[in-house]
Order: sequence, then C-alpha cells, then structure tokens
Amino acid sequence: MPVVDFKDVSTEGLASSPVAEALAGLRANEARYFKNKYDHVFTTAPAAEASDVVDWVHEVLSTERDLVIASPPLEATRFEVEGTRWAYVFYESGLSINVMYAVDAGGKRAVGFKLSDGMEVPAELADRFKFARQRSKLAGTIRGSFFVIKGEH
Repeated sequence: MPVVDFKDVSTEGLASSPVAEALAGLRANEARYFKNKYDHVFTTAPAAEASDVVDWVHEVLSTERDLVIASPPLEATRFEVEGTRWAYVFYESGLSINVMYAVDAGGKRAVGFKLSDGMEVPAELADRFKFARQRSKLAGTIRGSFFVIKGEH
C-alpha cells in the first residue's frame, strides 16, 4: 500500500474526482495528523483491493444510520493505533469517511465525515448532519460532521 506523502501532495489514486486536488489535500491532512500524533505512517490502497474495509464502513453506516453513500469509493485503509481501530474511505465526490472504533468496550466509537473544499454536501447527508468548518494548510477549508456508534461492529 502506498504511503500518503503530506509534504509533496499527490492526486495519485484520486484523479477521477472532480475535486482531486482538494481530496488529495484532505488525505494528506489525515496522514500528517497520524504521523504527528501517533508516529503512524498512513497508507491507502485502491478501494477494489480494500473491499473488506469499504464493506465494513458501509455496514456501519447502514446499520447505525440507514445510510448508503452514492459516490464510488476510490481508496481505503484500515489500521490500529493505541487501542483504536481506524478505517478510512475516500470517495470520488470528495467525501472522506472515517470510523474510529475503540477495541475495548466503553471506549470512543464514532463515524466522521469530511468534505473536500469545493464539493457540495452529498444529498444522502445534507438533511441529516450539520457540518462545521475548519481550516487546513493542506486541504483548505474542510467541513466535518460525525455521529457516535451505538452498536457492535
């Protein structure tokens, strides 16, 4: 799986997105966060090669909130750091979804949504979530939202 470089941001793997540069910046922003906070090297694989990750994220969305994402997934990754499992899926629309899932019962478990700069809020999320804005040197303006996972996955 290729390492995501947050110093020399590349659209490789994301080029079919209409907001490829912003999505690449968003992916690089996540890579920088995990490197700085956990000294974890963030890698991704094409969604077709990481279908187990995509399927698990989609199962969590479907079970928890009856959500189906319309956009095709482009890349995905899954890893564990400090007792928390993380899964990421990057979509052609510019959407990034992450699942944070504490290994221990009672730990933090949530789904996060991030929208690349320049994309519209996907119709399947628009009426259900409010998005807060944050600035990123790598990704411009990121709009994000989340929900807490209630079930076991």
